[in-house]
Amino acid sequence: MNVLIVLAQPEPNGNSFNHAMVKVAQETLAEQGHEVQVDDLYANKFNPVGGPWEFETLPDPDHFELMTAQGHAEETGTKPADVVAEQEKLLWCDLLILQFPLWWFGMPGIMKGWIDRVMTNGLAYENPGAYEKGGFRGRRATIVTTTATESEYYDLRGRGGYMSHLLWPINNGVLRYVGFDVLPFFVADEVGAYVCGNPEQDATCKKILADYHTHVQGLESAEPYPAHLRGDYEADRMCLKPGVEALTEMQNPDLLKKNNPNG
Repeated sequence: MNVLIVLAQPEPNGNSFNHAMVKVAQETLAEQGHEVQVDDLYANKFNPVGGPWEFETLPDPDHFELMTAQGHAEETGTKPADVVAEQEKLLWCDLLILQFPLWWFGMPGIMKGWIDRVMTNGLAYENPGAYEKGGFRGRRATIVTTTATESEYYDLRGRGGYMSHLLWPINNGVLRYVGFDVLPFFVADEVGAYVCGNPEQDATCKKILADYHTHVQGLESAEPYPAHLRGDYEADRMCLKPGVEALTEMQNPDLLKKNNPNG
């Protein structure tokens, strides 16, 4: 299995907890015989800012629309070189791991910009070729993130909101949209200030990293989150057809309650 870890953490010396998790993933996957690439967006100085200036030609010079411009670049073979390089990594991988600290209840801007520029129309998706028809169908993906707060903060009744809800835009609106089978995420809580190697923090670090080691060992056989096919939805409104039971917590309050009996 070819595994691509895309990392968005700006610590220049590699001492962050996210870097420690990447190291665990690399070692664990290598022990299982998998090939691993790490795409460190900050270290590689990836440019997350896209716009009309990055395209050699535009289909409509008087009006810029990113999706249309990306599709035109795909058709004409004029995609930016840095985008092509990132897409080659994606096309190589069987499993994609997005690794990042949770900032403002989402991913760092550099990773959002990477998605905006790299998950392009014509390669990652086409209208209406998304979800089960997305460009990365048959591949798997997962989110690994860290927080600086206690886990209860992201419980169903926590002030920060339910973690499954916070990550839904990435799981469903990005990964699932471009065809990936989405695997359960992993969250390391209360590690914002932890630096592995500090004797006062080593016990906590080691416990979380041991749990993550076990999680990574199971990725190859992990069951993806359930997902609806296009035929489950009404064609005119894209709402589930009457009688179709929603498969996800985001669409099914009963399932949410079942999975969170203390919520």
